Amino acid sequence: MPEEFALAVDVGGTRLRAALVDREGCVTHRQSLATPADEGAEAVVAAIARACRAVLSESAVAGDLKIGLCAPGPLDAKRGIALATPTIRGFTGFPLRQAVKDAVGLDVAIENDGPCAALGEWTCGAGRGTSDFVYVTISTGIGGGIVSGGRLLRGRLGLAGHIGHIPIKPDGGAICFCGHPGCWEAEASGSALQRKARSAGFSSLENALERASRDEASAVAFAKAAADDIALGLVAVIHVLNPQRVVIGGGVANAFDVLGPLIRPRVDARLMPPFRGVEIERSMLGDDTGLIGAAQLVLRPVQD
Repeated sequence: MPEEFALAVDVGGTRLRAALVDREGCVTHRQSLATPADEGAEAVVAAIARACRAVLSESAVAGDLKIGLCAPGPLDAKRGIALATPTIRGFTGFPLRQAVKDAVGLDVAIENDGPCAALGEWTCGAGRGTSDFVYVTISTGIGGGIVSGGRLLRGRLGLAGHIGHIPIKPDGGAICFCGHPGCWEAEASGSALQRKARSAGFSSLENALERASRDEASAVAFAKAAADDIALGLVAVIHVLNPQRVVIGGGVANAFDVLGPLIRPRVDARLMPPFRGVEIERSMLGDDTGLIGAAQLVLRPVQD
């Protein structure tokens, strides 16, 4: 049984989750806790350990399980170090892998959350069957993961996939948390679109897009503007990486029925002709993308 399952952990800035996950992406014995992000790294590790122990106790799995863990970056996955995670206090030069191993007593593999989500979608979700694929999460921020030539692309320090910092409006755009104006994340993330929706007179982003689905003129105009901002970043990603497929996840993917048909023509209109026709799809795994990807770090080590 241990060879068939991994203990997966998905650490977010708001919540952390743990579960048993198999090679096919089946998630069982879930646990979810608030992430004590403002209390420091040791408190976060203690919460991870509590969630892991609860999963192990509930499942009664015995044997040499391994932990696959994803967390917001930047992380140095090879050395197991959280380099400078802005959403979790103390995740700066912090030996995350060793700390979790010491706390739980199991071997640990860690990865940045964007590439880990890409791994989940590639092996068990909407990226299956591709050798060149990009996962884009549009949520509080914008992040991503890249599969190129049949391998998960990590880059020099394992930081490839920080696509939210592509500058799409460097002159006069909103200031990103990184300190620079006009990053894709600052203009088209869920947080950015929420801000723009309220500025346009809607009660929320969800309200604006729901009204757009009913063809209210002002809401449709807002949805088209949001699709423009999302498309600008996708065009850059597609021109640089030339993927077969782009998969969109995160909270904004919940509105894909409204935004998807608007995004596709805007992307094609800006692409050079040979790049057109890229498949743009919604995530199949939803909120489980990170958990499933984290499990595959240890269940399919050939992809590591």
